[in-house]
Amino acid sequence: MPLKTTIMKYINSKLIIAIIATFCAISIANAQEIIKDTVKSKTVSKTFRKQKIDGIIATVGSYIILDSDIDKSYLELSSQGNSIKDITRCQMLGKLLEDKLYAHQAVQDSIIVKDAEVKEKLNEQVTYIVEQLGSMEKAVQYFKKNTEEEFRSELFDIIKMNKLTAEMQKKVIDAVEITPEETRNFFKAIPQSDLPVFGAEMEVAQIVVTPKITEEEKMRVIARLKEIKAEVLSGASFKTRAVIYSDDKGSSSSGGFYKINRKTQFVKEFKDVAFSLGEGEISEPFETEYGYHIIMVEKIKGQEVELRHILMMPKVSEQALKDAKEKITLIKKRIENGEITFADAARTLSDEKETRANGGALINPKTQDTHFELTKMDPSLYSEVSNLKDNAISTPILDDNPRTGKKYKIITVTNRINEHTADYAKDYIKIKDLALKEKQIKAIAKWTGGKIKETYIKINGEYKDCVFTNNWVKK
Repeated sequence: MPLKTTIMKYINSKLIIAIIATFCAISIANAQEIIKDTVKSKTVSKTFRKQKIDGIIATVGSYIILDSDIDKSYLELSSQGNSIKDITRCQMLGKLLEDKLYAHQAVQDSIIVKDAEVKEKLNEQVTYIVEQLGSMEKAVQYFKKNTEEEFRSELFDIIKMNKLTAEMQKKVIDAVEITPEETRNFFKAIPQSDLPVFGAEMEVAQIVVTPKITEEEKMRVIARLKEIKAEVLSGASFKTRAVIYSDDKGSSSSGGFYKINRKTQFVKEFKDVAFSLGEGEISEPFETEYGYHIIMVEKIKGQEVELRHILMMPKVSEQALKDAKEKITLIKKRIENGEITFADAARTLSDEKETRANGGALINPKTQDTHFELTKMDPSLYSEVSNLKDNAISTPILDDNPRTGKKYKIITVTNRINEHTADYAKDYIKIKDLALKEKQIKAIAKWTGGKIKETYIKINGEYKDCVFTNNWVKK
């Protein structure tokens, strides 16, 4: 259900712009020409003269916006099934101006976007586009380019600018914090009639039993990884073998490639091995919660390591699956007989370390609390809990996750929260989030206003008469 607070009204007044921001993340919509960051003012003037002058509708620092960029933005938005009837060209231009201002200021603040990162994202997007359209030829034709090189070059510039924009936005927003006192004052300032209404929610807990892998199966996987290492050392391609054998679906198509640093979100065991190797070195097989790996380091660049890896997940036997199901069925029976509570069973008997310390309580990845709003719940989880009555426990569910393997689980609903008007004590986390968003919007508005004043901005032709949220024409 939509929120009715003053802040949400303010946020919703920018709904159209937010929709545009969504498809900008795909890095295809805003296909405007980008002047290279290193180009000086004289070179920029020469470049401008090469363009059709009446096609340039705005300039922000060393970036330009063409009239056709607005048309491309409309085309991309409509191609995703979104209505464009209420979006004016002025609103679309306002969003493009914001993007350029962020990118321009990112360069001024020496925010670095490495070409290697852009190329990695470029390859992912080109692969996705080609898969959707059927061939590279169709992709080039769809985006009205003459060659694949021209298509890739323009997409590279778009991705780089979007990354600069995102990093600059993050820099501004990350500096904003909210205190309990500010949250309280924010809530008190909302008129009673405008208090948000939160939808029905529930809290969910689960117990997981993972089938046991036999020692024979573990040894088989380790031996196979050692064979692959020997083959590579004898001249075979690690990349090819990763494509063929790796169980890591996220990297197998790219030959097991990852680029990581100490802060990259990888399990500790993986990073420890990766940073212990020299260039060209291949690890011995090692174990993580996902299975067994070998790593080959390709390049070490300062604090970054470029590597390839092969993951092999030991196979679960039918007997192990049967044993796991019997174990979790027994746990369910003990809970229903009153021998042990669900929470205590989760703490002592569950194999899922992420939830067992909290009595099996699941954490909502979107909000980082235990509440799941029914209308926003993951469909697979909703299907598992929607028909459960109070205090009921699901039948054993076989969860076959391609990333972590097969496991059995039982689920229960520990709390139901009906649709209700916001309560400061009960809904503090949500209210704090709203207060933080309001403060971030104010910080962005203040930052944008200040940067507009000190940045060269020019709007041409009829677009000078646009009514913008920001003072782009510097009246």
